[in-house]
Amino acid sequence: MTTILPPAADPLGEALHLLRLTGTLYCRSELTAPWAIDVPALDGLMALLVVTAGEAVLEVAGEPPRTLRPRGLTLIPHGTPHRVHSGPGHPGATPLFDIPVERVSERYELLRHGGGGALTRVTYCVLRCDHVPARRLVAQLPPVLHVDAWDDDGGWLHSTLQLIAGEATALRPGGETVLTRLADVLVVQAIRGWLDTAPEAHQGWLAALRDEHVGRALTAMHRAPEAPWSVESLAREAAMSRSAFSARFTALLGEPVMQYVTQWRMQLAHTHLQQSPEPLSQVAHRFGYASEAAFSRAFSRTFGVAPGAVRAVRAGLVD
Repeated sequence: MTTILPPAADPLGEALHLLRLTGTLYCRSELTAPWAIDVPALDGLMALLVVTAGEAVLEVAGEPPRTLRPRGLTLIPHGTPHRVHSGPGHPGATPLFDIPVERVSERYELLRHGGGGALTRVTYCVLRCDHVPARRLVAQLPPVLHVDAWDDDGGWLHSTLQLIAGEATALRPGGETVLTRLADVLVVQAIRGWLDTAPEAHQGWLAALRDEHVGRALTAMHRAPEAPWSVESLAREAAMSRSAFSARFTALLGEPVMQYVTQWRMQLAHTHLQQSPEPLSQVAHRFGYASEAAFSRAFSRTFGVAPGAVRAVRAGLVD
């Protein structure tokens, strides 16, 4: 069976390591006061805002307004609708997609908008996270995360924000790739700061990852979802008795061990089916099922559709 993880294993660190982002859109905005923009819901996406000159006010429902300045970054991890504006006396907000843009490339735009007054520059990144462990981590985050460079002891934020500002201004070849990598750094660092300080970062799935015993079992299962896991084998990974492990797991995660294993495998399989043409029989084995039929039954119970339907949507065969 799978070897027990060494004491140095870092389950939470592994989840952060898998936080690889795909840049969906980068927009360099030049906004002159007065101005106001409404950004709609961005389902399944996160937004990263970096003010590189001037200032802007961010409004998200249920959160206090926040003034954004060049020495900070703001992450909206769940694509929540929000308004960005120039401050008191701003006009009625214009929907984002009603504002003309200059398209630099397929995913890179320039937006100019406003009344001709004081200038604010904003680099706006829309990002997608496709890996299941990373998505589970992102799902735990609050509606808004803000990091201020004034609180940055090591200088990493100031330096990275300078690189973002320079890259957004220069529009050099490969700019999208560079911005994606810089966005990776900013998002991971913002999340690390939240994990270190927020009380809610010590609850539920995150608490289970931090747990000395359950975290080891979770990491083993996440690393090898195809293994023939059972409560007994995962208890051995956790160095606990079967009954104590089962009770501790359910208390931390709110669901039985094997239910979690099945749900995890199915989420991985769903993502894999959207990205790979691999035959279903191989997909079944990849995620721990001895036969395509057993895999299809588990998949259909979880998602209400057969795995082939997910692949048909990917291929554009059905709506």
